[in-house]
Amino acid sequence: MFDGHVATLLDVAVSLVNVLTDGSRQGRPYTAPHGDQLPQAVHDALPPAPDRTTVEQVHAAYLAHTAQQMRAVFDAVDSGRTDQAAELVNVLLRTTGARPQLDRIDGEPWQVHFHGADDTLSVGWSAGCATALALAVGSDLAGRLGVCTAPQCDRVYVDNSRNAVRHFCSNACRSRVKAAAFRARKTSQG
Repeated sequence: MFDGHVATLLDVAVSLVNVLTDGSRQGRPYTAPHGDQLPQAVHDALPPAPDRTTVEQVHAAYLAHTAQQMRAVFDAVDSGRTDQAAELVNVLLRTTGARPQLDRIDGEPWQVHFHGADDTLSVGWSAGCATALALAVGSDLAGRLGVCTAPQCDRVYVDNSRNAVRHFCSNACRSRVKAAAFRARKTSQG
């Protein structure tokens, strides 16, 4: 499975894609926040940070664009187009200038973190997420990236289950599908 830092970055990628891209969610159309709503949406999609109270519009717009690119990676992997997913990830890596670096947090051992050509909020997170996607797509864990299979939902997820059996973005979608199957069985029996 993914190490802690990569898992965190993949979770951030999922959060950004699911919040910042249009589509459908849990059976309903979903329109991503835009304009004045975008900075707060990005702030809420990122992990909390004590030194970040707001997200500037320019960084929010950059991360919204990154989310569009990452959605294409999830879509490509989910439909078995791994070569295309790799090409898309390579574009993200190049445009962000992603590079590994050993960092140490007080009281913890050295850890590999990923940085961008500049470490602004938007480029830093984009580079980290791109590198995490590269580590997934470039390994036997690519199949762990998925798109929800529930009707009228296209939100993405990372399958962290032991047996790689996840098919839904959330418990809500899984419950919707199970309830629909139950109703269909009852209808066909009665």
